[in-house]
Amino acid sequence: MSVDLATVKRVARLARIAVSEEEAQNMLGQLNGILGFVEQLSEVNVDGVEPMTSVTPVEMKKRADVVTDGNKADDIVANAPATDRDFFMVPKVVE
Repeated sequence: MSVDLATVKRVARLARIAVSEEEAQNMLGQLNGILGFVEQLSEVNVDGVEPMTSVTPVEMKKRADVVTDGNKADDIVANAPATDRDFFMVPKVVE
């Protein structure tokens, strides 16, 4: 795949980048070089290769998936203007 000068100018306009004719010619060569490299990458056989999330194998630290109430009800409602036991009191909004 390659791009032409009209495509470079259109992309520049869509990106709201002002480019001169000389800059557009320069970008044309650069973009075609990038696209050529991407085409080379698509030719690589990656069958059986596991996807990677990092270049070094890293195990995520895991904690037990346990449901708790947090035991912080008093701390949570401490700053509320009005409470009833461990619940927030709010004004009635529906008549």
